[in-house]
Amino acid sequence: MITSVQNNKVKHWNKLKKKKDRDNCNSFLIEGNHMVLEAVNSQWDLKEIIVQEGTVLPDFITNVDVVYVSDNVFKSITDTKTPQGIAAVVAMKQPELKDFSKLILIDAVQDPGNLGTIIRTADAAGFDGVVLGDGTVDLYNEKVIRATQGSIFHLPIFQENLHVEITDLKEKGFQVWASTLVGAKQFQTMPIPEKVALIVGNEGSGIDPSIIEQADEKVHIPIYGQAESLNVSVAAGILIYYIGLK
Repeated sequence: MITSVQNNKVKHWNKLKKKKDRDNCNSFLIEGNHMVLEAVNSQWDLKEIIVQEGTVLPDFITNVDVVYVSDNVFKSITDTKTPQGIAAVVAMKQPELKDFSKLILIDAVQDPGNLGTIIRTADAAGFDGVVLGDGTVDLYNEKVIRATQGSIFHLPIFQENLHVEITDLKEKGFQVWASTLVGAKQFQTMPIPEKVALIVGNEGSGIDPSIIEQADEKVHIPIYGQAESLNVSVAAGILIYYIGLK
């Protein structure tokens, strides 16, 4: 039982809250029964399980080092107001290249909740993968992970330069759609190709103009009320499901 927040293990766990240290350790922290179960079921490598004193170890935990900690230690490493008494250190995993037909490309989305929601929606709609471009919030940010509700473990998620990625996708027969307001067609009028890559952009400035120029089609969602625009995760969700329906 670890009882001190000054313990070296506890200090290491807390370091995983920073991107630089996550990258150096090639691992990240998750918390809660659901997230740990999703990681186990998706066959990600759990380095160790952290269990709060008084918490019963779930039956699905096998062949993993378990460390028990006091209440104050557990609260020091977790982010939620009502933690469930279980957390885990998970090794980062290289996404596998597969035969993709539906991808979403993310250009500089900076809000963790938005990114996590987009990943979760892409998973729900049957997309094959996600590509994170430059300027996008770190995939392993604890708020991103929480917002994915486990979808981070289901989809291959790549981190690439979008200019290069779009060029490669076009060579592979993808039609590239950019979600933008200027010079765009209403999405409902667009036939869905066999292979499509949808780009969504930054909350404030949208997709970088040089990336929009690379797109084959510009699409937009009509606004019927007085709102200036839609939240990026909501807009992405509408377009993802439109594409996913095919």
